[in-house]
Order: sequence, then structure tokens, then C-alpha cells
Amino acid sequence: MKLTFLGTRGYIDERTPRHRMHASLRAEYRGKWVMVDCGEDWLDEVDRLRPRAIVITHAHPDHAGGLRHGAPCPVYATEATWERLGRYPIRERRTLRPREPVEIRGLSFEAFTVEHSTLAPAVGYRITAGRATVFYVPDLVYIHERADALRGVDAYIGDGATIARPLVRRREDALIGHTPIRTQLTWCRKEGVPRAIITHCGRQIVAADEDEVGARIREMADERGVRVDIAYDGMVVLL
Repeated sequence: MKLTFLGTRGYIDERTPRHRMHASLRAEYRGKWVMVDCGEDWLDEVDRLRPRAIVITHAHPDHAGGLRHGAPCPVYATEATWERLGRYPIRERRTLRPREPVEIRGLSFEAFTVEHSTLAPAVGYRITAGRATVFYVPDLVYIHERADALRGVDAYIGDGATIARPLVRRREDALIGHTPIRTQLTWCRKEGVPRAIITHCGRQIVAADEDEVGARIREMADERGVRVDIAYDGMVVLL
């Protein structure tokens, strides 16, 4: 499996050459590929990319806003996401159901429900191709059925909105926001995931000295026996 981080910026105003575009992933296997998430930054770029399939994690603008004029290919999302994208002129809609793996252009996608937003319910995707499996979840507070989601995963690709302090608040009976990188690295240790890749980078990464921030995050990862990388736009990972 070949992973290309098309974009790695969260829903923030700050941007740099390394974190210029909203978080999006290209997952490729044997010459076929799928675009995961298509935020507002991609509105005028998606036709140029010419994806043959797009998979959406949730309906927030930085993950689905690039589709508000339509899509050049089939788009896959959960029923909850389609309810919030009802006015988008997307002709080929495909509905994904949690815990039901679906093959899309040679890659298997299995959606797992995560806590993140009550207005835009989110999922993470367990993506498998050949012998490689990753879990992609750019926005979350926590993963339901985490042990199943991360079992045997080669790399966890997670939320970089905050490093050590939670950005979490309660709305009625739900938790919304972002769990810190430190906690996600702990999940990797507990579930035996050897590698973490941080995307959807927030101000604490984008607006800071990335060498210093990277050293801090690597120290957290080393304490947990996990390898960690901060993704940047255009970064390629082969698994």
C-alpha cells in the first residue's frame, strides 16, 4: 500500500508550505487509488486530481467542503454524513455502514464510529490492501470498539489538533472535540500498534517550530515504544 498525504492542515487559518492544504489522504494499491476526505481547500483542485473514488470521514467543511459543487466520481460516506450533505450535487452516492468492510478500487474500507461532533458524526477507517492495514482518523475524541479498530494495524494515522492538552467539551451526553496526540500514542501502545503518523495538524504544530515540536512528540512516543512521524503535504509512506 502506498499512502500520499495530499494535505495535512487542520481547520485553522495558519498555513505553511509543509501544511498548506486541508487534511486528505491518497491510499493506493497496485495502481488504483482512493481519496480520503476532500475539504474546502480542494474545491478547485479535485477535478485536477481526477480521483476515481472519494471516501469521507465526516461532514465538517475541512473534510467534505470540497464537494459542494459536486464530485467527478462516486463518493462513499455513512448515512449520518449523507444527511448533512443532502444539498451537495453529488450524483453517485454510496453509503457505508459501520463495521461492514467494502472494497473500493482494490482497497478494503471498514468504518468505525468515533466521538468527535454531534453535528457531524464521524468515523475512522480501517484500510487494508495486500498485507498492510492502517487506521485513518483525522478528527476524534475516542474510538468506539478501539481494540477491533486497531488490531494488527501497521500504522495509526491520527488527529494532530493538540499535543498534550485535550480540546474536549461536553454537549449534553456527548463529548466533542479533539483528543491529544499524547493520548493517541498511549492507545497505540495499549493496542500494539508500532507506528503513528500525525495529520490534521493544528496551530501547535503549524504555527510553531516543527523541529522543536517534533522532538517533543517523539519523546512522548519513545516513552510508549511507538514510532511517530508528523505528516506533511506530499509525504509518501510505503507499507
